Amino acid sequence: MITEIRKDTEQRMRKSIDSLRADLGKIRTGRAHTGLLDHVMVDYYGSPTLVSQVANITLVDARTIGVQPYEKNMVGKVERAIRDSDLGLNPATNGELIRVPMPMLTEERRRDMIKLVKSEGEDAKIAVRNIRRDANGSLKDLLKKKEISEDDERRVQDDIQKLTDRFVSEVDQLLASKEVDLMAV
Repeated sequence: MITEIRKDTEQRMRKSIDSLRADLGKIRTGRAHTGLLDHVMVDYYGSPTLVSQVANITLVDARTIGVQPYEKNMVGKVERAIRDSDLGLNPATNGELIRVPMPMLTEERRRDMIKLVKSEGEDAKIAVRNIRRDANGSLKDLLKKKEISEDDERRVQDDIQKLTDRFVSEVDQLLASKEVDLMAV
């Protein structure tokens, strides 16, 4: 029972970190990377589909993403989906190839993005702390039911606190790395 709580807590905290990594990956640094379009949806014959499933996404150069739909009639829809996404990109069609240039980031925009990154990081820390609270609540329930001793509860709480500290420091490292990445010109 105790090992299940410990495992579940660690898995949930790991998922929070993975979610933060995915969210930080969406925040542009001015350099092109294909993962930027991972969450863009396009209307594919009436059903929302990921752009990566209807087109080949490549890097044309360091600042340009190339998107080549598998079907010619999808070019306009894919271009519109990229333009309408919340990424602030302005694609241009060149025959069958859609070029997505990455605009230069101004100093003010970089500062705004750092605020956004810090906000995402704080949300991740809150999620980790909430998971700790849930795990400690489960331990208290087991103690009330007399399924574990007070010593076991205290020991597992200390383990969970160490896990929490480890994941919070991992969040701080991710934030510092992303901040350096954003400030690099």
